[in-house]
Amino acid sequence: MRAIQFTEYGPPSVLHVAEVAEPRAGAGEIRVAVRASGVSPGETYIRSGLLRDMVPTTFPSRTGFDAAGVVDQVGDGVTDVRVGDEVFGMTSMTGRAANADFAVLAAWAPKPPTWSWEEAGGAAGSVETATRVLDRLAVEAGQTVLVQGAAGAVGTVAVQLAKARGARVIGTASESNHELLRSLGAEPTTYGEGLVERVKELAPDGVDAVFDCARGALPDLIAIAGDPARVVTIADFDAAAHGVHMSHSAPADETGESLGAGPDPQAFHGLADAVTLAAEGRLRVPVAAAFPLEEAAAAHELSETRHARGKIVFTH
Repeated sequence: MRAIQFTEYGPPSVLHVAEVAEPRAGAGEIRVAVRASGVSPGETYIRSGLLRDMVPTTFPSRTGFDAAGVVDQVGDGVTDVRVGDEVFGMTSMTGRAANADFAVLAAWAPKPPTWSWEEAGGAAGSVETATRVLDRLAVEAGQTVLVQGAAGAVGTVAVQLAKARGARVIGTASESNHELLRSLGAEPTTYGEGLVERVKELAPDGVDAVFDCARGALPDLIAIAGDPARVVTIADFDAAAHGVHMSHSAPADETGESLGAGPDPQAFHGLADAVTLAAEGRLRVPVAAAFPLEEAAAAHELSETRHARGKIVFTH
């Protein structure tokens, strides 16, 4: 089968499509014939070598955390899906290899009929990440949440999930993306100099939590929140120096759940919640661009601009 891989750290040009052996679904897993799969900023960090000390990588290395497709293998112990079902989901934390013709998923849910394959293929990682951070921040009805970098893949989903919890959401983005944020239920403002003052004008009583999907603004975000414990980032590697938690995976000590490593790999409630919200018309997955596998370098180049409006995906 075809799969995206790289044999050394480097720029997007190190990515290429290779012919590799088809994977097999193990116990508690399923295999899908992939219709679409996602690209995340974390994968560009891994490919570049930026995370070499945090994420062990052996070469050749594959890419892709989330995918959607048609089930064609069901592993031992799996009883909730059958061959032929349409699903979306994620690989295990160590088995990232979804950008391929076939992918093994460790967590999944039924594909919402209201979503295209492109939306479903890029949904799971954003849903899981946004849910994990909102849970850590204990976001609930009546609170005010600031989402920094709200027009990106995770930010657009985080806005909608926070709104579904009953929170008021303020989102930062460039002015060209403000209408998108309004359509998702957020009150938009611009990022950059003067952010503290702009947010104070919108929320004079302060905000309860800050979800940072960008980077480089932690001092301002802490000032807005009033306490670094009320800020969580998924993008700023200087977090620890500011006393801010950086959420970059789903370890058991953060969520109480370990993807693909326990008896119930589908314990992640975010995917099931997403299906319900999608059916109610309350969750969509904006797609920034779709590429064929052969244009992997172009997809990563777009991701590295950090200005993609929504999720970048591969179509298969």
